[in-house]
This record gives sequence, C-alpha cells and structure tokens, in this order.
Amino acid sequence: MRLEARKYLFDMQQAAEHIARFTAGRTFEDYAADPMLRSAVERQFEILGEALGKLRKLDPELAGRISDHRRIIAFRNVLIHGYDAILDEVVWGVVETQLPALRVTLAELLATD
Repeated sequence: MRLEARKYLFDMQQAAEHIARFTAGRTFEDYAADPMLRSAVERQFEILGEALGKLRKLDPELAGRISDHRRIIAFRNVLIHGYDAILDEVVWGVVETQLPALRVTLAELLATD
C-alpha cells in the first residue's frame, strides 16, 4: 500500500475515532442540544469524507473496499455545501448505525500491507 493511501486511511480512522469518543455515552438529545458537539462531529465527518475522496482518486480499488464509500463522500459534500439542510437525526443515525462498521473496516485495512 502506498504511503499516501495509508495516510488517508489513518486520517479517516482518526476522524472516526474522534467521533466515537465525542459521542460516547451521549444520547441524541445531548447531541441536538449541544452546538459544539454537533460542530465537532460534523467536522470529523467532513475530514473523513475528504480523505476518502482523495483516497478514491489515488487508489480507487482500495477505496472500493470501504462499504458505501460513495455515500460517505456524498455525506461529506452535504455537510460542506448543504449546511442549511443538515438534519441532526441523519447525522446521529450515521453515528449509531454506520460508524461502528466503518471503524472495523478501517482498522482491518490499516492492519494489512
């Protein structure tokens, strides 16, 4: 694996770990009521999606090993460009339902050469 590809995977893993740490022990109500938490989570999703977009340009096959990679990149684009249409329920839903599997995938990819 190219060093640059590994860097993007690492950046994605770090962003995912930050999101998990920020939201650990929190409820949707906590998330919805805390603008700093929402901003932090959204920022980490932006980083994750941006790194994945760069990985897809560098190594499409590797990016393709990440389930829903196109949707992750699209989610980043919504967060960046559609800031006025972001629904807290959608972001929280991604945290709860998609993030755990993504974290496992990233750890597996980084464990291989």
